Amino acid sequence: MRIRGLVLSLVPALLACSSDAERTLGDSTGAAGTPGGTVVITVGAIPKSIFPPLVSSIGENQIADIIYDRLAEPAGSLNTVGMDGFEPELAAGWEWGPDSLSIVFRIDPRARWHDGVAVTARDVKFTYELYVDSATNSADAPLLANIDSVSVRDSLTAVFWYKRRYPEQFFDAAYQMRIMPQHALASVRRSALDTSSATRRPIGSGRFRFANWSPGSLELVADTANFLGRPKLDRLVWVLSPDYDASLVKLIADDADFLEFIRPDKLSQLARNPQLRVLTYPSLNLGFIQFNLHDGATQRDHPILGNVAMRRALSMAIDRARIVRTVFDTLGRVAIGPTVRALGSADSTIALPPFDPGAARRILDSLGWTDPDGDTLRTRGGKPLRFTLIVPSSSGVRKTAAEAAQQMLKDVGVDMRIEMLEINAWLARSQGRTFDATFNSTILDPSPSSIRQAWGSESGLMAGGRNHSGYQSRAFDAYVDSAIASMDAAKGKAYYRRAYETIVADAPAIWLYELVNVAGVDKALRTTGLRADAWWARIADWSWEEAAAERTNQNGGTPRTASR
Repeated sequence: MRIRGLVLSLVPALLACSSDAERTLGDSTGAAGTPGGTVVITVGAIPKSIFPPLVSSIGENQIADIIYDRLAEPAGSLNTVGMDGFEPELAAGWEWGPDSLSIVFRIDPRARWHDGVAVTARDVKFTYELYVDSATNSADAPLLANIDSVSVRDSLTAVFWYKRRYPEQFFDAAYQMRIMPQHALASVRRSALDTSSATRRPIGSGRFRFANWSPGSLELVADTANFLGRPKLDRLVWVLSPDYDASLVKLIADDADFLEFIRPDKLSQLARNPQLRVLTYPSLNLGFIQFNLHDGATQRDHPILGNVAMRRALSMAIDRARIVRTVFDTLGRVAIGPTVRALGSADSTIALPPFDPGAARRILDSLGWTDPDGDTLRTRGGKPLRFTLIVPSSSGVRKTAAEAAQQMLKDVGVDMRIEMLEINAWLARSQGRTFDATFNSTILDPSPSSIRQAWGSESGLMAGGRNHSGYQSRAFDAYVDSAIASMDAAKGKAYYRRAYETIVADAPAIWLYELVNVAGVDKALRTTGLRADAWWARIADWSWEEAAAERTNQNGGTPRTASR
């Protein structure tokens, strides 16, 4: 029996935004391209971890996804539901148990780890147990809460057992975990996995294998004997740039081939460069100012941001539509809450706090934050109404949006100070919850249930959880759990709506924008399969045009294409 879920559904509006991407991809995949060569990707931060249970940033996810395989991968544009929208990766096939409380995955007998050892069902069982072990401290563990266990039927057959039937059973097993090698990791203490040499020099099963990791770059090379086929490229290199402008300079100077996001104000620079092209593709990217609801020193309510009325007042002081127009022009959309329009559960009719500075001032007055001297800075009990927003210095978009929000808050008597941090320092502060507010930008999972990870109470209590606000709401948790459990798609969506209404009323964040993704790419590079959740999903099938084979980059003049 097949269970059809409400997992993935791209709405027509977003598909309209991605029509140029589809045309571009159609053009770029028409020719076979030249086998071999290197693609250089410029990024704002080299990852701290590429160990799948502990990755926490977009860049870390890119590399982990490429080194390791899942049991199955979403096919095409994500415009699919349930298991029908997946294609085999490590699993050659699968079937449901007669009571729909188990799924049998058959491992492809050709699958090998990069050290030549065969991939087995024992690796699948080991991976599940590693993810859910509290000693591992994986932020993904809550996403696997409905799986009871994994058993091994034989060396190539793993069976997932479930606590109950629910729409995303297949999705949780196939997508939420990258399978890892038991023989390489079993002897490592789980609390020490992230710093172990076994995870710093990982052994995966993907079409690219790990080669080198230095402070300024990370390199993968083709797994030439891979069971899914040799990649068309020889090598992938991620190079660190200290800020966004430096990344753009690398792209324009031909020291890099791909930059995943081009700011609207930089599009004209690319248009003047005949060697580059702009590529648009769908997005699950959500940007928001996230409040810390707790005081890191005392773990009590934050003295300013722990109050829901205060958070709503701050939200009402900010003109989100004006920020989106200023920062993105037509390449961004005002956010609709803690989700994005691309997900089937989204509901754009839910009312977020409106832009109403007058109402914001009245709320602040009622809370005792007044401006008796008329100097525009409110105080209460002699203390100024002041907090700090941390922003990664590598993101010019967030810096510009933060400065706009800062001025809007100043207009109602709030002093929001901006602290620019190097990306890894910003990540450490955000993950460690040592901040007043943090400007977050994240690519959501292609499943609405992943909201548990970002805002669920369990994640908020975990030391490594991704609910950095520490937001806790029994009502929100219950609505999400009911949505996940519902076998009726309409009822499931209604539960998600109630969950979104609950968290919007509690205002643990100011949800600002969704992106329309615009990448900058070398014209000679033939790309394919840029998905909303992962532009890198089909990078093993990218290739260079033959005409590019003689072209060299500016960094030493060595060919980056087939002859390199």
